[in-house]
Amino acid sequence: MRKIKNKNQIFFLILIGFVVMLSYSCNKRNGGGVLPVDAGVYTTLDRTIVPDYAPIIPTVLINDPANFAKYGFGKWHYGPGLPCQKRVDLMPSGYTGASVTRVSNLLRFFTMTDIHQTDKESPAQAIFFAPWAGTNAHSCYSPLMLYTTHFLNSAVQTINKLHKQKPFDLGLVLGDMANCTQSNELRWFIDIMDGHQIIKPYSGGVKDPVRGPNNDYQDEYYAEGLDLSIPWYATIGNHDHFWFGSKPVDDKIRKALVGDKILQLGMVFNDPDAMNENTYSTGTIDGNTPYGAIIGSGVVSEMGVIPAITPDSNRRSLSKAEWMNEFSKTTSSPKGHGFLEPNKFGICYSFLPKSDLPLKIIMLDDTQDDTDPAPQDLIYGHGELNKGRYEWLMAQLQAGQDANQLMIIAAHVPIHVCEGTSMDWVFAPGYTSEINLVEQLQAFPNLILWVSGHRHLNNVTGFPSSDKSHPENGFWEVETKSLREFPQQFRTFDIERNSDNTISIITTNVDPEIKEGSQAAIGRSYAIASNQIYNVPVVLLPTGSVSYNAELVKQLSPVMQAKIANYGKPGR
Repeated sequence: MRKIKNKNQIFFLILIGFVVMLSYSCNKRNGGGVLPVDAGVYTTLDRTIVPDYAPIIPTVLINDPANFAKYGFGKWHYGPGLPCQKRVDLMPSGYTGASVTRVSNLLRFFTMTDIHQTDKESPAQAIFFAPWAGTNAHSCYSPLMLYTTHFLNSAVQTINKLHKQKPFDLGLVLGDMANCTQSNELRWFIDIMDGHQIIKPYSGGVKDPVRGPNNDYQDEYYAEGLDLSIPWYATIGNHDHFWFGSKPVDDKIRKALVGDKILQLGMVFNDPDAMNENTYSTGTIDGNTPYGAIIGSGVVSEMGVIPAITPDSNRRSLSKAEWMNEFSKTTSSPKGHGFLEPNKFGICYSFLPKSDLPLKIIMLDDTQDDTDPAPQDLIYGHGELNKGRYEWLMAQLQAGQDANQLMIIAAHVPIHVCEGTSMDWVFAPGYTSEINLVEQLQAFPNLILWVSGHRHLNNVTGFPSSDKSHPENGFWEVETKSLREFPQQFRTFDIERNSDNTISIITTNVDPEIKEGSQAAIGRSYAIASNQIYNVPVVLLPTGSVSYNAELVKQLSPVMQAKIANYGKPGR
């Protein structure tokens, strides 16, 4: 054994010991399972991804990814982990839960959302409109769109490693699997989740912008797929059935998607007749170029010859029924992933994840209806429960309450957090406002959680009961970040029974593990650079939208306390 020669070495060893003890303490405090069993399997409890300093005024254009790193954009380093903040917003005044211990795990699952598998070579892009889209400009164009399949593949691999560490009971996919209703985009998503096959991340013919295998965004690669022991379920998002999540798909869009001409439109943000005009060529990506050069974007009258592209029938737009049917063409479980048959109430269903657990998950289509008249803001990204979906939800909640089942609602659009925006709710028969709908949901004390995506945020919102004598009437809402924009995360959830028969919902953000130099690593760098160049604010605080880990405590009714009192005990 080597001798310790100086005080600095002694201090260093003490520091290492302190870090190890602190890590062990955090694992104990968070119910274990934080330290990785495989090198590189970390959550944001362990470490965070922090962008390096970049110039305040961009010195490089967003369509020049070859020079991002040269000018200081897209670089990052690991920072410290974020705490798991204990929230008792829904509990009676004075409750701290300080002496409460966790007794058993009721359910463990992950959520991913807003994956936006993007056919960057599609002729029906929205690239031209990026300068008018504000902080959402990267939804119209960012070079990270070249790597959406690669990043999903990395997320799936990371979930598999976490599963080996502490098994998941299921996964929930909360919509926007596709970016623009296209068949090939949805197939990329399903095929990567299924795995055990080669993924071809291009359309309009094979391309190899950098000669050789595994060295550019167009190269084919093998997807291992989600562990077959993890069933996953899905719900629909607005991008899954609207053009760019914003406009109903008409014959003009359908024809453009499978054709060889780049789509032409008017100004989609303020012109009610924009979809019928041909003022602007929306642009697409030349998949034969190493950095995905933009072609065919501009004012039509000023462009001269607009390049033609190779058509591809796999780009066809899917109707809701066709979209749902694609989930029956799968090798992962369960067959159909919840979509067993057409539902007259939209794409809605419910299921029991465990036969011996009194808990029901309600998968709700709360996206705007395709047949609605044009919204005042011209964007079809609002939440809505029309055409029987409100009545279906209320019946599901009542049935779960009568059966003494805890309930989780999984939907794309969150509730009561985005009033006055293109994501707020359209009123329908049965509710007059979002807060009115929240009040109705609070009539079901067995509702514990609403999970959603759509806003590309990681926020957590508590809806406490207005009746202080019945705190069990409150519920939590947890939003999950998009896998497309930085920080490109998914979430894990552990629902735990506590020693006082409350429950804790422990939710943690996870940054997908990526191999240095891989295509997914380039995608992460471009995602960070896009935020920096588009000046999207990044808040690396527990209360910010970039990452949020929390333990959310929920009071149960006396009936449900008794119902789950023995769950997890030997022999149960």
